[in-house]
Amino acid sequence: MSRIAKMPVTIPAGVDVSIEAAQISVKGAGGLLTMAQNALVKVTNNEGKLSFEPANDSRDANAMSGTIRQLVNNMVQGVSAGFEKKLTLIGVGFKAQANGAVLNLSVGYSHPVNKTMPAGITVATPIPTEVVIKGANRQVVGQIAAEIRAIRPPEPYKGKGIRYTGEKVTIKETKKK
Repeated sequence: MSRIAKMPVTIPAGVDVSIEAAQISVKGAGGLLTMAQNALVKVTNNEGKLSFEPANDSRDANAMSGTIRQLVNNMVQGVSAGFEKKLTLIGVGFKAQANGAVLNLSVGYSHPVNKTMPAGITVATPIPTEVVIKGANRQVVGQIAAEIRAIRPPEPYKGKGIRYTGEKVTIKETKKK
């Protein structure tokens, strides 16, 4: 059995988990998240703890039990505490401004770039050079952060661009004569 799948997922107070034949639903203060049930994994709820077991002895079932366990754990964490990603804008004149569900970026192009956030995702700019993305779905938060970073990724000579907070960008040496 997968080492990850052996660890049960503890359900905190205020979070409801319903396991049906077709899907697993997690509801909490952060919203409602659903995921399709996999036939290779048996999910059981034992007094506030979710356990995951492979349905058979195949290698795929063993691997999928750990994957499903981690996905459900992310759903439980998302509806209870939420996830966030921070991006930093580095460059002269680079700035961001959040207007509701729209992020307006000025990152060196001749025009401002507008990025609309999907439902369930909030964006904030505490300072003009920092973007904070929050949401309950870890996968969507990470995907939106990657799409915003792809608008102007950090370049290797001066390091200008949009990067994750704490990301190390290797600066190349300039050409010598």
